[in-house]
Amino acid sequence: MTPLLRALRPLHWSKNLLVFVPLVLAHRAGDEARVIATLLAFALFSLVASGTYLLNDVRDAEHDRAHPTKKKRFVATGEVSVATAIVAGVVLVAVALAAAWLFVRPFAAWLALYVVVSFAYSFFAKQRVFLDVLALAALYAIRVLAGGAAANVEVSNWLLALSVFFFLALALLKRYADLGLLAAAGHEVAAGRGYRVGDRDLLRSMGVTSGMMAVLVLALYLNSEQVTRLYSRPQMLWLVCPLLLYWTAHMWFLAHRGTIQDDPIVVAVSDPTSYITAAFVALVIWSAL
Repeated sequence: MTPLLRALRPLHWSKNLLVFVPLVLAHRAGDEARVIATLLAFALFSLVASGTYLLNDVRDAEHDRAHPTKKKRFVATGEVSVATAIVAGVVLVAVALAAAWLFVRPFAAWLALYVVVSFAYSFFAKQRVFLDVLALAALYAIRVLAGGAAANVEVSNWLLALSVFFFLALALLKRYADLGLLAAAGHEVAAGRGYRVGDRDLLRSMGVTSGMMAVLVLALYLNSEQVTRLYSRPQMLWLVCPLLLYWTAHMWFLAHRGTIQDDPIVVAVSDPTSYITAAFVALVIWSAL
């Protein structure tokens, strides 16, 4: 069972913590019923994500074997058979969707949309330049919207706009880092993708710009009436902007130097600088409250 459990990519469950963002930003983290609903949403998202990872690995097995790091994935190496991956993937997705329909129905539609977009990414968008990063950004944003539905709190247009630019930047960072690994291994094209190693500079330009746009959206939000209603010292929140700028630049420097070999959020989970930055952001928000 060990290879199968590891093929579920439990480290990637950290991405599903995004479902808590609407609950926290709406200042409803003290509401026990909403917290329980969001915890259930996190668990169901983790099941669905692992199921789609397995099915995606089956779809990509041939191309993964030609990749310098993805060749170690368990379906690509044969440690997890194709049949086992398909059965486990389908069961996980089906169980999660059924549970969502039974227990957190407003959230179920978003979870189903995540599955649809995930399969569209694996079987269609992944081979198309830029369409793949749009799909990845959508998968991140859906987690935020699903978290709002599970906790029954509104996801503001500001948060949605911030999510679009921020997650697009992360998706571009992921693709940029992946092409860097291929370049280091002497490859010219990404197998099963629409990218060439020579596209890295363009991806970097778009990714850094998207990250800066996310900070700009945050700055515009800080001038809105909504901030005045939610925070007693809203001027303190301006300190979040340089912190987010710093973290964005930090991640791009890591990618540029070839030290990012996985999803950026998964890398951030083991990155001390990310924890320190997050602690300062939390301190600033607490001060603003």
